[in-house]
Amino acid sequence: MRAIWNGAIGFGLVNIPIKLYSATDSSTLDLDMLDQKDLSNIKYKRVNENTGKEVAWENIVKGYKIEDKYIVLNDDDFAAVSPEKSKILSIAQFVKEAEIDPAFFETPYFLEPQKNGEAAYQLLLKALIKTKMAGIGSFILREREVLCLIRPYENKILMVNRMRYPAEMRDFDDLKIPGGKAPKAEELKMAEQLIKSLATTFDPKKYSDTYNEDLLKIIRQKAKGKKVKIADVKEPKGKASDLMAMLKASLQKGKKKAG
Repeated sequence: MRAIWNGAIGFGLVNIPIKLYSATDSSTLDLDMLDQKDLSNIKYKRVNENTGKEVAWENIVKGYKIEDKYIVLNDDDFAAVSPEKSKILSIAQFVKEAEIDPAFFETPYFLEPQKNGEAAYQLLLKALIKTKMAGIGSFILREREVLCLIRPYENKILMVNRMRYPAEMRDFDDLKIPGGKAPKAEELKMAEQLIKSLATTFDPKKYSDTYNEDLLKIIRQKAKGKKVKIADVKEPKGKASDLMAMLKASLQKGKKKAG
């Protein structure tokens, strides 16, 4: 793996030199975009909107528009913004992970200690495991200040979870969320029974991306010249009057599967 950030974790007065690595891979199939006429590959070009000519990467700069005029930024300008955060992931507080709504979580990264940082790395890892806490901090990654959570992963390694800022979460007040009338007592009781009947310990190994597998089957069928059949799937529509019947049927189905 290739490190995408080098720096240190600021843990009180302790600095732990670390490297940051992406912890995930994309599971989507690598599909190319083609011209329908001759199946030629479609290529994207960086084009000057005034001249229509392609611009080489080394001639591209970044800028911010103020009153119809662009202010061009260079590497030194970006380095001048919070320089300490470009090298130090500073832990601001420690929290119980369960206190954080999962909606705030984004991309996970692995942390690896650099030379002379192994002992302090192990100290933070073991302390977080023992206290069942996680650290909240921030640092600069790819010209953006990242809010993050530092936590143990499988009790073997430190992981950083990139987080969304509260301002990035959209308001849902304009959505039609049902309210007011409470569900009937017998419906609620049966819904609780259904939830309990399906309750198990979470095992991530039980889940996989079956869409890609199914899409590959279709690709292989087409490669052999076979016609692909499309199943007719209707959108389910539930009526309030059917709730009890659906709950009972769901419970019965669960009992048969368990048996």
